[in-house]
Order: sequence, then C-alpha cells, then structure tokens
Amino acid sequence: MNNKNYILNADDFGLSQSINRAIAEGYNNNILNSTSLCANGIAFDSAINEIMPECPNLCVGVHLNLIEGKALCNHEQIPDLTDKNNNFNNGYIQLLLKSQNKKVLEQIEIEFRAQIEKILQHFQPFHMDSHVHTHSIPKIFEITCKLAKEYNIPFVRTQFENPYITPILSKNLNMKYPVNLIKLCLLNTFTFINKKTVKQYDLKTNDYLTGVTYTGMMSSNTVEYGLEVLKNKNDITVETLIHPYPETHKEEYEIMSNENMKYKIENMGFKFTTYKELSRN
Repeated sequence: MNNKNYILNADDFGLSQSINRAIAEGYNNNILNSTSLCANGIAFDSAINEIMPECPNLCVGVHLNLIEGKALCNHEQIPDLTDKNNNFNNGYIQLLLKSQNKKVLEQIEIEFRAQIEKILQHFQPFHMDSHVHTHSIPKIFEITCKLAKEYNIPFVRTQFENPYITPILSKNLNMKYPVNLIKLCLLNTFTFINKKTVKQYDLKTNDYLTGVTYTGMMSSNTVEYGLEVLKNKNDITVETLIHPYPETHKEEYEIMSNENMKYKIENMGFKFTTYKELSRN
C-alpha cells in the first residue's frame, strides 16, 4: 500500500498576535491544518479564545518552550532555567550541556508539566514538539516521551531530514546555510537515539521532517524540493515545519496561500493530514 502522509505544521502558535493571524489565514486558505501552541506565549489567550474557535478543525499540539519568554513556573522552582525576572536564559547549546545534570532535568520536567497542563485545561493535544528543537536533546527527549505517555499525547516530533539542495543559489550562498547543515547533522544523529526512546514508551513519531536545512529561509520551493527526495518512498509520514512570521519570514508566510504548492505536493502522492487524524486511524 502506497501511503504517504503529509503534515504542514506551523510552529510558535501563541507567541504573537501576528503569528496567530497568519495561522488563521493558512487554515482559511485550506492549506494549513496543524500547528503547535506555546503555553507561555504572550498571545496564548488569543490563540485559545479567538483563533481556535475560528478554526474548529485545526489540529493543535504542544510547543514546549525553554528558550523564549517567561517560564510558567517561578524562578525558585527552576533556577537553572531562568533569571531572577523569570525569563528563560539558556540557548540550545547551554541546555545540551546542562542536560547531563539531574537537577536541571528535574527542573525541565517541572516546567514541561506546567506547560502541558495549561494546554490540557483547554483541549487534548495529539502531538508534541519544541521551540528551537530543545526536546531533541536525548535526555530532554526522554522526559518529553515520559510526559507524552502520561498525558496521552500519541505523537512526539523527531527531526530526521533527508539532505537536499534547492537550486536557488541565494539560499545556499549565505551564512545561514552552513550553520543549518551543522544543525542538521546534530539533529539527525539525535533522531537515531530518540526513535529508540519513542519505541520504548510505545509512542509514535514522524518518519521524516523538512524545514531544518533551510531554517529561516523556507519558501514554497524549499518545501517542494524537500519532498521531491521522498516522493518515491512509501508508507511514510512527513512533517514540514514552518514559522509564518509576516514581518520577518515573508516567504514562509506566503506558503500559507500557495495553492499551486499544495497541488504539487498532492501530485507527488502525498495526502495532507494531521496527527489527530493519524491517531484516530
């Protein structure tokens, strides 16, 4: 059976009003049907009370955040993750180094629980991922899977991306591209470890991800080229992550209205779906 599932997912739901409106636009254009919500986002209430009622079939997951904004827990509970004003103060590399510290891992679990439980007050999510891929760090990934199992969230994102090159030279001849390639190697390596953890906790994950190699440079063309290298594979689930920021990621934002891109993806044999639909099937 040739079963190629495709999920276009907008990260960072709830981080700002403009991101929220962009996600609603993508949904109303019948292109976007999946997103991930930041429980600590300044536009969280807007996402819950304005956007979700407007988009009743939007599949919304948990976007765990240890990088940006204020934590839900107070500084005394998670002193290694925040400053005295309760703002997160670690980057990805710092969290990677700190992930060997049991005390820090306990604090991460406390904050993750608070974020998941805040979202559970409003709806049941079907997938979980994270801001800046922090949950990909194996020790943190294990916490993520433990909590996904406990809170009945069936899918956890992994980040294996088949390497590909877009022929658009400007996307390859810049300072972002080599940094993204380093990130890709790291995330692909972690995915080999993390997929064992997914099985250990009897959870599910996507087979492939697109959106790492061209982070910060995503466009309809990079989406299409990323799927071209996978079009001959069968029985797979592929997720593309995008950041639809109208002000700073214009090409990424324009993906949300590109009906021609959607047609090309479907013509490759991919079926647009969500983790909610996959869970129920």
